[in-house]
Amino acid sequence: MSDIPYTVARTTPRFTFIAEAEVIGMKDRSRISELSARGCYIDSINPLPKGTELRVRIRYGCSSCTFPGTVIYTHAGFGMGVLFGELSPEERSTLDVWLDELARKSS
Repeated sequence: MSDIPYTVARTTPRFTFIAEAEVIGMKDRSRISELSARGCYIDSINPLPKGTELRVRIRYGCSSCTFPGTVIYTHAGFGMGVLFGELSPEERSTLDVWLDELARKSS
C-alpha cells in the first residue's frame, strides 16, 4: 500500500454551503451541503440515478435561483453530486455572488 495520501484533484474550489434545495419533480426534501462553480452536492435520502438530468432550486439567504444539472454520482441514502449544465447570465451571476461570499468567509 502506498504511503502517499489520497487527494482529489478539483478544477474549482468546493465550499461547505448549507442551503435549502428543491429538486424540481422530487417530493423528498433536500439541501445543498457543498457548492462549487461547476456543481453541488445535494443531501437526499433518495438520490436520483447517475445520469439523471434535473433542475434544482437553491434558496440561500434572501436569494434563490434554479440551476440545470446532471447527477454524476450518488451515495445511496445520503445524496448525489450534481454537475451544473449551461447557465444563463443571471444564474451564473447569482452563483458567482454566493461563491465570492463563501471565499471571503473561508479566508
